[in-house]
Amino acid sequence: MQRAFGGSAPADTVPPGGRAAWTAWSIGVSVYVLAVIHRTSLGVAGLDAASRFGIGASALSTFAILQVLVYAAMQVPVGLLVDRFGPRRVLLLGILLLSTGQLGFAFSSSFGPALASRAVLGCGDAMTFISVLRVAARWFPAAKNPLVAQLTGLVGTGGNLVSTVVLAQALHSEGWTSTFALIALLGVGSFALVALLLKEAPAGVAVVPDAGRRLPVRDQIRHAWREPGTRLGMWVHFTTAFPGAAFGLLWGMPYLVEGQGMSRGEAGTLLTLLVLSNMTFGLVFGRLVSRYPRVRIPVTLTVIGSTAACWAVVLAWPGARPPLWLLVVLLLVMGSNGPASLVGLDYARAHNPPERLGTASGIANMGGFIGTMITLLGVGILLDSLSGPAGHTAGTYRWAFCWQYVPLAVGTAMILRLKGKVARP
Repeated sequence: MQRAFGGSAPADTVPPGGRAAWTAWSIGVSVYVLAVIHRTSLGVAGLDAASRFGIGASALSTFAILQVLVYAAMQVPVGLLVDRFGPRRVLLLGILLLSTGQLGFAFSSSFGPALASRAVLGCGDAMTFISVLRVAARWFPAAKNPLVAQLTGLVGTGGNLVSTVVLAQALHSEGWTSTFALIALLGVGSFALVALLLKEAPAGVAVVPDAGRRLPVRDQIRHAWREPGTRLGMWVHFTTAFPGAAFGLLWGMPYLVEGQGMSRGEAGTLLTLLVLSNMTFGLVFGRLVSRYPRVRIPVTLTVIGSTAACWAVVLAWPGARPPLWLLVVLLLVMGSNGPASLVGLDYARAHNPPERLGTASGIANMGGFIGTMITLLGVGILLDSLSGPAGHTAGTYRWAFCWQYVPLAVGTAMILRLKGKVARP
């Protein structure tokens, strides 16, 4: 029989859900929203950062690549911390690192200290999402967890909107140091909220296993990795997350401005569609997967196929630039990438016992960020190698974005290989 931990627990141990569950989740997700604000704050400050630190485009892109690298590298360690010490302590540590990193960034006046500050911030950011999912797994019945995970991602997207709207205005009116220092100080309220009010689990439910039942770290990781559901979750997250993430995090604005001839305002408006589409698909996928778990692979493959097909049409469009309506369709379709990637975390949750849920979730969550980093680097290298005296043209962007099909093909092949092992009794 397929192991689907959490769905077959005795009646007296089934998480209760209800108002207390939503309260605990709300406190946890408020920290995730803050983390997304910190994570995306540089996205609206790219030009200011280039001017403040006296750097060019390649050095500026290092901020994004380092942040993704740190986030991915921290996923397994964070999962182990959650399994051993509980999500509350990890969230508190995450808030401290977020605030410290952002405060250092606020007062940095040169590239080196600013880069180190973003690395510290990335460590704190990595501690939030898995911790919130662990709180949800303790409080909500297993059938509701896919919806709660999608809601977590959807609410977190609100942090992106705050960065886009509020921070952009604050940078213009208040300046660099005041704006980023104020964001750092938001952590004081979040720390107090988590420390005083967050209940990690219902009364009588153990948050972490007794010391005598804890596996050594190496065994914990090995057992989580050997579970095919964990590996399938990682490859689902890898393959579905990176196209939209790489576009929204770094290459979307340059592609639309340099490759498609748009103004920064027009490109920013178009990128907002990516955020809004992400929120819409999050609600749809959450309800769908919660009610019909068997649709997880069909949803995953549909999103992969649709994204690949849209990019194929855009890149093969006759002439230098595809029409605006086609770019709108591309952005709307890529909005499905983030919500589809959370299906991977649902596989990790459903096929691992509670005592290694954090570790398995960390392994799965690492996938998309590795895929994003590979794409960020691959597109950047191709742009530099293909560009001539005219710089980055529509043609060079067209060839550079073809790189996406390499990780798409690898990830899809791994999903097809592993799905049979997970389905097998």
